[in-house]
Formats: sequence, C-alpha cells, structure tokens
Amino acid sequence: MERSWEILEQACACCTKCALAQGRHHVVLGRGSRTAKILFVGEGPGEQEDLQGRAFVGPAGQLLDRMLAAVGLSDETVYIANIVKCRPPHNRDPLPEEQAACMNYLRYQFLLLRPKMVVCLGRIAAQALIDPGFRITREHGVFLEKKGVLFTATFHPSALLRDESKKVLAWEDLKAIRQHIDAWKGEQ
Repeated sequence: MERSWEILEQACACCTKCALAQGRHHVVLGRGSRTAKILFVGEGPGEQEDLQGRAFVGPAGQLLDRMLAAVGLSDETVYIANIVKCRPPHNRDPLPEEQAACMNYLRYQFLLLRPKMVVCLGRIAAQALIDPGFRITREHGVFLEKKGVLFTATFHPSALLRDESKKVLAWEDLKAIRQHIDAWKGEQ
C-alpha cells in the first residue's frame, strides 16, 4: 500500500471519528521537515493552532522555537506534531477516546518520517507514547529505546510558561537530546 503525506492530509481533513471534529476550524497535522529524523509530539492544538491550521504557533510554540534554536534545531531539522489533530475545547487535556481516535494518524506520520528519536512534549504525550504511568516531573530526560527508536520526554512549553522554574530542567533535557543527535552524526 502506498503511503503519502497527501493521503494522510485527506484522511485527517475528512475525519469525524470523535467529537473534536465538530468544533474545529482546522485539522492541525504538524509542521517542520517531512524528512526529519527527530519527531516532537505534544498533546493537541491550542486556539492559535486551530485558527491557523499549524502546530505550535501560539505562545508555547514560540517558546518551543526558541528552545530548539538554542540547541541548533529548527523546522528544517525536526517535525512537530500532536497526539490529537483537533483542538480540545478550552485547551483541556484530550480525552482517552479522542487520543485513540487520532493515534493511527500519528502512527501514519511515524511511518512516513521513520524518526530515529521521538521527544514527547509533556505528560499526555509521554503517557500515550512511552508509558501510561509516566510521571513527567520524575522521568523527563530519561531515554529509552523501542524497536530501534529512541524515546524521551521533556516539559511541554506551555507548562514552562506557567512555571518558569522548570526551564532549567527542560534546558538540560534539550542539551541531552542535542548530544544524542551529535553522536549519530559522529557515527556516519
């Protein structure tokens, strides 16, 4: 079966698998390089993302861009997506059934990208992709391998906007991510 970004975009645009489809302005698939080997995954689009149809463009996205730039990463080198592709009302956490409805779209993105590393942004993404019992405060920055792909998690940028004391921890996580990327370059 042929896989393509166009097939995924069409499937997401027509999706009505959960109630989130009823209130959306846009499906928010993601942004960045479609050949990236590093996939960042958040929980779901916010208000600005829903209005613009682009992932991480609001205040949290602007902070994420600055964080990535600080370690030499950008939209040219990473792909940024979310668990759910439609905005949960009032930016609440996506419900388990909403996450389940979108998970195959994220899996499809994964198959298209074939990333070497997945960075979960926040607890919701880490619980969906790493471990349902994941505790972001305790387990951020820990790396584990699943089927040849390196997984880690750090604080969601919106959490950093609410609690700036976590920025130091997130910075350490980003530096460790950068070290793994540099190690891959050394192996080539």
